[in-house]
Amino acid sequence: MRSRTSVVVKYFLAILCALLFLFPLYVLLNTSLKPFSEVRISEMWIPAQHISSEGFVESFSKLRGNLFNSFLLVIPVSFFSILFGSLNGYVFSKWKFRFSNLIFALIIFGMFIPYQSILIPLVQSLNKMGLYGHLKGLIITHIIYGLPISTLMFRNYYAKLPDELLEAGMLDGLGIWGVFRRIIGPISAPATVVVLIWQFTSVWNDFLFAVVITQKPSIQPITVALQNLAGSQVIEWNVQMAGALIAAIPTLLVYIFLGKYFIRGLLAGSVKG
Repeated sequence: MRSRTSVVVKYFLAILCALLFLFPLYVLLNTSLKPFSEVRISEMWIPAQHISSEGFVESFSKLRGNLFNSFLLVIPVSFFSILFGSLNGYVFSKWKFRFSNLIFALIIFGMFIPYQSILIPLVQSLNKMGLYGHLKGLIITHIIYGLPISTLMFRNYYAKLPDELLEAGMLDGLGIWGVFRRIIGPISAPATVVVLIWQFTSVWNDFLFAVVITQKPSIQPITVALQNLAGSQVIEWNVQMAGALIAAIPTLLVYIFLGKYFIRGLLAGSVKG
């Protein structure tokens, strides 16, 4: 009886927690499906009487260009974060040189620097390089700021690979980059998926760098454009909620299709490091 009661309590608490987490999503979807005439802030939880797609149609027409800007942002950032992070992780995990530990520690220190503390020098540097106010400046910023975490993830994954793999490659005549290209690279899928998901979601959801660096609405990513959907006097909540769902769909799809590989990749690099 005690065992059965404990199981019931556990399921009850699990269902309750799930409902609490899903309730905001329900409000978001429910409000986005209402026509503007039915939207009331105090009644957002009440089911829609008449299903309407006007919120999605209007929000997509306004956010379409910014949605494309977000893809232009996250694709190169994710690619170069994986490329540079894997190279750094490979070097720092398998090749020891003078001051390698110090350099690695300095790179990892970048993870703990708050965004807000570097905004002024960041804007000044981008302005001198002619990149301020351009999407290219935002891409470079995210690539550099993502190097510490991507380097750490790849380094922890490579640290558990046996050194015999490198020795076998060296005996076959491969150099340091040949080993990486022929041996290490092809077996880096778990760490690659982890970095891909991490960078994709963090860059896609970023607002601070995006709103500071990109000034023109035509080049702003969807997170900034979503904030601009709110009117000055009347807020169309159905359009706002629909826009929020549209902005969230890419990251949701990434987690749905790659979530299991994300957990495997995290566990793959947890033995050593």
